[in-house]
Amino acid sequence: MSKYPARARLPKYVVLEKKRGETPLELLIAWKTAYVRNHPEHKDVLLSYAGRLDPMAEGKLLMLVGDECKKQSQYTKLDKEYEIEIVLDLKTDTGDVLGVSQYGIEDNDGRLQEKVTSPTRADIQKVLAKEVGSHSRKYPVYSSKTVQGKPLFLYALEGTLGLITIPEHIEHFYKLALLETKTLSKQETETLIHNSLVVVPRSDEPSKVLGADFRQDEVRAKWRELFSKVPDREFTIIRLRIICGSGAYMRTLAERIGVSLGTTAFAISIKRTKIGAFVSLKLFGFQNAVSFWRRQF
Repeated sequence: MSKYPARARLPKYVVLEKKRGETPLELLIAWKTAYVRNHPEHKDVLLSYAGRLDPMAEGKLLMLVGDECKKQSQYTKLDKEYEIEIVLDLKTDTGDVLGVSQYGIEDNDGRLQEKVTSPTRADIQKVLAKEVGSHSRKYPVYSSKTVQGKPLFLYALEGTLGLITIPEHIEHFYKLALLETKTLSKQETETLIHNSLVVVPRSDEPSKVLGADFRQDEVRAKWRELFSKVPDREFTIIRLRIICGSGAYMRTLAERIGVSLGTTAFAISIKRTKIGAFVSLKLFGFQNAVSFWRRQF
C-alpha cells in the first residue's frame, strides 16, 4: 500500500451559484481556494468559466476544470434560461441598476419629459413576440467584448467610443414569457434599487481604478439625486422568463422592451436559472413548435 494518499479525481465541471454583486472571477477564486484546502495536490489545477455573468446578475455559472478547459468553446455555445425584472420609465447607461440613471424621455430638443407607462398584458406580449428569433445586435458598450485588444467598457469609461466601430453579434431568443406585472410606489422603487446596490462589494483592484470601482459613488449619488426630483408616482415592474441562445444580453433586452413600449427601461434583477441545450422543433401537423431541454447542467 502506498504511503501517499490517492489523488482526488477532478470533476470535469462544476455548476456554481453566483451572487449578485460578485464577479465570476471572484467566485472562481473562492471555489478553488476551498477545493485546494481539501485537495492540496490539485493546487495548480486550471479553471475557466463557460459564459460570463454581469456583476449585477446572479444564478448558475458553469466552471470547467482541468483538461475540460480545452473544450471551453463548446460549452460557451450552450443555451440559457433567465428570470429578469424590468423597471419602466427609468434608464441607466449600463442597462442595469449599477449605471448612471436618468428619469424621463428626451424630446426632439433634447429635453427630458416625464413618461408614465402602464402597459396591458397584451401590449407586453406583443412586444415580447417581436424578440423571438435571431437578430443582429450591437454589443453593449458596458461589456467585456474586446475591440483592438481593449474591452468596450474601457472605451466607454474613457469617453473614446467615437474612435471605434462597435461590433455586432447574433442573438437568438426561443421564448419570452410574461410572468407578472406589478406597480411599486416611488418609495418602494427607491428602496428596491437601494437594496440591489447594497450587495455590491468594494474593491481596490487596479483593474477597477478607471471605473472608480464600478463608479459606485457616482451611481449611488445619481440615484439619490434622481429620486429627490421624481414626483410622487408609481412605477411598473415586469417579470419575465427568457430562454435564449448563448451571448444574449438581458440588459439590452430590457432597454429594447422599454423602447418598444414607448418609454425607457432597465433590468433591476437578472437571474440565470438554467444552462444546457434547448430544442425547439416545428413538427408537421402541429401549429406550435415542440420545445424541451435536451440537456441541463
